Amino acid sequence: MNSIKSHARTVFSTVLVSMLFAGCGDQPDAMLISAKDYLAKNDNKAAVIQIKNALQSNPDLPEARYLLGTALLDSGDPIGAETELRKALDLKYPQDTVIPPLARALLAQGHARKLTDEFAKVELSQPSPKASLQMSLVSAYAMQGKAELSQAALDAALLADPDYAPARIAQARQKAMQRDFDGALAMAEAVIAKSPRSHEAWKLKGDILLYAKNQLVDALAAYRKAIEIKPDFLPGHAAVITLLMRQGNLEEVEKQVDQLKKFAAQHPQSKYFEAQLAFQKKDFKLARDLSQQVLKAAPGNLQGLQLAGAVELQLNSLLQAEGYLSKAVQMAPELLLARRLLVVTYLRSGQPAKALATLLPGLNRKNIDPGLLAVAGEVYLQNGDVKSAEQYFAKAAQQNPKDGRNRTSLALTHLMSGQVDSAFEELQDIAGSDTGTTADLALISAHLRRQEFDKALKAIDGLEKKQPDKPLAAHLRARTLLAKRDVAGAKQSFERALAIDPTYFPAVVSLAGLDVADKRPDDAKKRFEAVLAKDPKNSQALLALAELAARSGATKEDVAKLIGSAVAANPTDVSARLLLIDFHLRNKEFKTASSAAQNAVAALPDSPEVLDALGRTQQASGELNQAIATFNKLAGMQPLSPLPQVRLAEAHMAAKNKEAAGNSLRKGLEIKPDLLDAQRALILLDLDGKKFQDALTMARTVQKQRPKEAVGYVLEGDVNAFQKNWESAATAYRVGLKQISSSSELALKLHSVLLASGKGAEADKFSATWQKGNPKDATFLSYLGDGAIARKDYGDAEKNYATVVKLQPNNAVAYNNLAWVSAKLNKEGAISYAEKANTLAPNQPAFMDTLAMLLSDRGDYAKAIELQVKALALQPQNALFKLNLAKIHIKGGKKELAKKELDELNKLGDKFAGQTEVATLLKSL
Repeated sequence: MNSIKSHARTVFSTVLVSMLFAGCGDQPDAMLISAKDYLAKNDNKAAVIQIKNALQSNPDLPEARYLLGTALLDSGDPIGAETELRKALDLKYPQDTVIPPLARALLAQGHARKLTDEFAKVELSQPSPKASLQMSLVSAYAMQGKAELSQAALDAALLADPDYAPARIAQARQKAMQRDFDGALAMAEAVIAKSPRSHEAWKLKGDILLYAKNQLVDALAAYRKAIEIKPDFLPGHAAVITLLMRQGNLEEVEKQVDQLKKFAAQHPQSKYFEAQLAFQKKDFKLARDLSQQVLKAAPGNLQGLQLAGAVELQLNSLLQAEGYLSKAVQMAPELLLARRLLVVTYLRSGQPAKALATLLPGLNRKNIDPGLLAVAGEVYLQNGDVKSAEQYFAKAAQQNPKDGRNRTSLALTHLMSGQVDSAFEELQDIAGSDTGTTADLALISAHLRRQEFDKALKAIDGLEKKQPDKPLAAHLRARTLLAKRDVAGAKQSFERALAIDPTYFPAVVSLAGLDVADKRPDDAKKRFEAVLAKDPKNSQALLALAELAARSGATKEDVAKLIGSAVAANPTDVSARLLLIDFHLRNKEFKTASSAAQNAVAALPDSPEVLDALGRTQQASGELNQAIATFNKLAGMQPLSPLPQVRLAEAHMAAKNKEAAGNSLRKGLEIKPDLLDAQRALILLDLDGKKFQDALTMARTVQKQRPKEAVGYVLEGDVNAFQKNWESAATAYRVGLKQISSSSELALKLHSVLLASGKGAEADKFSATWQKGNPKDATFLSYLGDGAIARKDYGDAEKNYATVVKLQPNNAVAYNNLAWVSAKLNKEGAISYAEKANTLAPNQPAFMDTLAMLLSDRGDYAKAIELQVKALALQPQNALFKLNLAKIHIKGGKKELAKKELDELNKLGDKFAGQTEVATLLKSL
């Protein structure tokens, strides 16, 4: 409520200026709904714009961070995806939802070890997310050569969801690894028979036909079927392109690459294939440029590193080739082509000893890369070992590189490394522990998907007879009963699971959730404490206690202590350390945050996330030189990531070094030319320096890069609006609306400049036309409501907010604002609206403040005080909350308590703009 009242006191022209570059930030919920619509239409770019608009208003929206992360991941930006998904986790978005895509983002960057170190012990509660995470771990362990752990992850995936397609396909690939190609093909066809539109199964069939049976025509047909079913299926396109390249059909390759670019033009894999095509055409300069783009998006991409090394070797840039190839071999020792190219690089650069050291691991294999034999002869020759050189040259002469067995073995090895020209991932046999239960789990899953709950319960009975000493059956029964809305029965089954295994965390979390829903947080707390009594280092329980404490209004000291316990229990857990650091930052405890960050860096010196957190704490605490040094170190650690440059720009701006900030932003754009955050920041710098033409040029660059997005036109209009060139601003917004006719942001921007330029009648006409054509545009209606409050037209504001809540029943902001204007109009229902806002978004200080003031007006002093004290505890530095608390005390007859709050506010002097009201209230006492 404080923000609304402040808003009401502001003249409209100031409102307009504050809106510039804000992008509909007042209504993040509406932006998210719009983003979801775009995501449903596979329009990731438009979705990203809407989500970022929401985050400009409120950076701490967990759902927005999650949606942005998944959209970036689908768009081929795993680095950005990881950043946003981690923020979603920090903001307590459900782990089941966030961790699976975060794992895929790490995998896409080639961070196999980081993935396994961080998430191998994470226990998700739902079958599909759990299976998804385990399959990412399967690939990550395989990339590290840890076959047993890879197999264990596959076992866990199948246990979680026996019908999970990637796991079933992995079983078939396992058979192929055992050289049971007929059995593997039969399994793939069985999946197809059950699910004819399983694109992954068709892809697997193509793999078997190609690599095991050398049936190129049939394999190509299977791959094409996969992308016919799912046109945006990247692995399917990759398989078609790889096969066409193998046939040397570059004309068809080019056509297929063009098809791929239609839906994933900026995806690293699309750029990879463009680079590979350029390489095949011997256009090495173009191949270099494209491979660099791959690595900018995914610095750890093995294919990109290998290709970049090959390109630099062709261009005789040996130092660069060595850098790329050594990194690839270090990340994936089984990557044979990269190893061979690195050996050649060392030979060409006159480093025969290094060449030999790199060669030997490749020779100490059961299946030796045939191409390595001749290279081995040269290596030994340069090292003066003529006898060994002669032996390997002889072996190379005798070796037939077209031999089917060796070719298949090499293809399967490549697959284990996750390469495009590979055949299958390396997987072990399904563990014997699953024998006898797979069919039960499959049957249960099938019934649950069909919502045949009674049949599912019957199938669960069969599973429990086979596994009476395991908690899984009881947990599945509880979940099924919850789906039937039998809460009492579900609780009983969850308790049964814990009786079997007291540390079975999925059941603990489920029961705690039910406790919280029943408003019994103490019972939920006892459940996590029971886990810790048996397993004191259980970080999941420790963090769950911290989250529960925060939700229950615990002191920040208690919450910090709980998070700190999780850190102490698992010192190498990056997520726990980041959570602790960010918790202290949010509470503006900069010294404590800095200490936590320093400890994190000491424990995890190679973690860029931790280093980034250290830099942020240093900047927040005013240690700008140290922050700049830290971010420079981060830039050295991640030379192909634009994030460190953006961080440096922010630190330079805080130090009022605008020139250095601009240089950092430009470096970020060199790495990623369409980095919108950097482009926005540069525009702001140009406006500050009155370089208006430069700002317009950047805005138009954004338009060229994003022709089907509103953001470029918004920026051009905002630049003109900043100069009060209202006509030019309106023109930019109108041009944008012609391109993106459904953009709420452009619509409200146009309306605002029409008002600012004195064209009220034209603004009203546009508003009416827009609402007629877009009757469900809640964002525009919310904007109109805010404008009505600014001019104190509470009746119009009420009408607009009432429409918003009908369109968006879960819009807490709209309910809060509706409550406030209803109270202004002395209408019934204000308190119920405020209560609805607090129910939809609990523990939000602004909403609590609104409700407290309304309760106070009604004379409910006790409840008002309770709420306002909680709000102030969440934001202890909020002076307006203190003022409102004083007002509540006055209405409750507690003048001494009111005077205490008012005296504290009086001491703030000019730091608090409401001193006139403070003085008036003090006199009234």
